[in-house]
Amino acid sequence: MVSELSFTEENYLKAIYHLSSDGTESVNTNSLAESMNTTPASVNDMVKRLAQKNLIGYQKYKGTTLLAKGKKVALTIVRKHRLWEVFLVDKLGFKWDEVHEIAEQLEHIKSPNLIKRLDAFLGHPTMDPHGDPIPNEEGIMKETVRASIAEVAVNAKGIIVAVNNDDTLLLQHLDSLGIQLGSKIAILERMDFDGSVSISIDEGPKQFLSKSVAENLMITLTD
Repeated sequence: MVSELSFTEENYLKAIYHLSSDGTESVNTNSLAESMNTTPASVNDMVKRLAQKNLIGYQKYKGTTLLAKGKKVALTIVRKHRLWEVFLVDKLGFKWDEVHEIAEQLEHIKSPNLIKRLDAFLGHPTMDPHGDPIPNEEGIMKETVRASIAEVAVNAKGIIVAVNNDDTLLLQHLDSLGIQLGSKIAILERMDFDGSVSISIDEGPKQFLSKSVAENLMITLTD
C-alpha cells in the first residue's frame, strides 16, 4: 500500500478505476476532469504526479491506465468505501440513499487493521447496500451475471441485485416504488418510443419505470 498518498490522489485513482470499466480501459483527460469536477490542466498535473509514483500509465492521445500498484490502491479504497456503507446501513440504521457521502470520508482511513476488523465484524459481506461487489483483501470480487432492466426481454423475470447509480434522488424514487435489493421483478412491456418499461414488483400491480431508471436497475434472471 502507498501510505503517503493524499485524499485527492486516492480519489483520482478511484475515479480512473470506475471510469475505466474496473481498470481495463484507458481514460481520457476530459472524462477524468468531468468526474473530478476540475480542469483538464489540473488533471494533467495530477496524472504526471501519479505516473511518477508508478501508479498509472499515460500515453498522449490514448489516455490514462492504472498500473498494478495503482489498481491495488484503487481496489482498497473501493473495498473500504463499500464496507463502510454496509456498516452504516446494517449497524447504524442509515438508509441506502444516505451513506455515499459519509463513506466518501471514511474510505480514506489508513488503518488496515481497522478495515480487517470491520470486515470480520460485518461477517465478510460480498455486496454493499446498492448491490456492488466488495473486493476482498486480495482485491478479488465475487462475480455475478446480471443485466439492466433496459436490456432484458419483455416477459423476463428476475431478482433485483444492484443499482448502478447511487444518486440520492434515484434511490429515494426506488423507495417510493417499493423497489429494493432482493425484490422479484417481472418485465411486462417496453415502450418503443421512449424506452420506458412497465413492471411488476413482488407480483404487485403494474407500474412504470423511465428508461434512465431501467438502465440503472440490475437484475439476475430467474426461470
